[in-house]
Amino acid sequence: MSHENSNEKLSTRAITAGRPKRGADSPLNETISLNSTFAAGGPIGYGRYGNQTWSATESAISALEGGETLIFSSGMAAISAAFSTLAHGARVVASDQGYSGVMTLLNQYNSSGRLIVTFVDLSKTDDVLAALPGADLLWLESPTNPGLDVAELPELISAAKAKKILVMVDNTFATALTQRPLEMGADVVMNSVTKFLSGHSDLLMGSLSTKNVELFQALETSRKLLGAVPGPFEAWLALRGIRTFPLRFNKSCESALELAKRLSSHPQVSRVRYPGLPTDSQHERAKKFMETFGAVLSFEIKGSATDADRLCESSSIISHATSLGGVESLWERRRRWPSESPSVPDNLIRLSVGGEDVDDLWDDIQRAFSAI
Repeated sequence: MSHENSNEKLSTRAITAGRPKRGADSPLNETISLNSTFAAGGPIGYGRYGNQTWSATESAISALEGGETLIFSSGMAAISAAFSTLAHGARVVASDQGYSGVMTLLNQYNSSGRLIVTFVDLSKTDDVLAALPGADLLWLESPTNPGLDVAELPELISAAKAKKILVMVDNTFATALTQRPLEMGADVVMNSVTKFLSGHSDLLMGSLSTKNVELFQALETSRKLLGAVPGPFEAWLALRGIRTFPLRFNKSCESALELAKRLSSHPQVSRVRYPGLPTDSQHERAKKFMETFGAVLSFEIKGSATDADRLCESSSIISHATSLGGVESLWERRRRWPSESPSVPDNLIRLSVGGEDVDDLWDDIQRAFSAI
């Protein structure tokens, strides 16, 4: 159930959705369904088609995103399933500086002819609009990873739908607490559940949410046939994480803004990228439709790539690791990955802000800077 007509706030839905029916001695939490086989006659049929733990987790995400949800074994599995619904040779418009996994996959598809991909700067609205004629899919990511550029989602989604173009949005950075693309008219929303929703850096999972019944069925068929299914234990962990997601995310967003402000005046920082800063080039656009500005920021240091690596290696509270969205703060120099977009500066560090005390994080950052 999507709860899209509910008057409950999202912070309440995260706690109430996906619960078993109430009754005498009924459990408050959905149990872990460790079954590959089910007795005939029911709606599940087989373990690759579903189980009760999946359904509970999907219900919780549906309540947040406002559409029916399918969960997958990873974020990239969800994305691959979404692209699998496109015809051979379909035309795709996507970010030229988005998540490296998506860019790598789309570049491979483009090289093989599986898809024809046009990469554009999503922050340049006119360039995106100019690329739309003849497209079959507009793949949006906002804010972008790791540049924190903001796409004008309402305008771009509306323009694409007016041309009958499919629109899918990666909502991992922003989450439903910041923006709800399905309400803007998008066809599919993707979340890397690995990140903020589960929030504890202990599982891999992705999700796709949609209001389109035919599209939902196509995505479900893709999951069944391609087999990118999550384990029930991972689904249970993800659901447990969702219960505290709003608390964790709101705290991290507050700390991210404060750290962005402090980094902006740091003598060893040349640029801070965070749309919550009034001085950020993306701020005026972002505040039109974003309810928060997220828990991830990026900054460029006055120094080399080697200096940036040394900085990340010198912290004691912030972990030097890839990924984001966990309760613990993480940072890394993104260009250490060969697949990262060449448009990302060599000295850019992405910081995912966790739930630690913000002053402790700041002290840790200052100590790390002293190492360079």
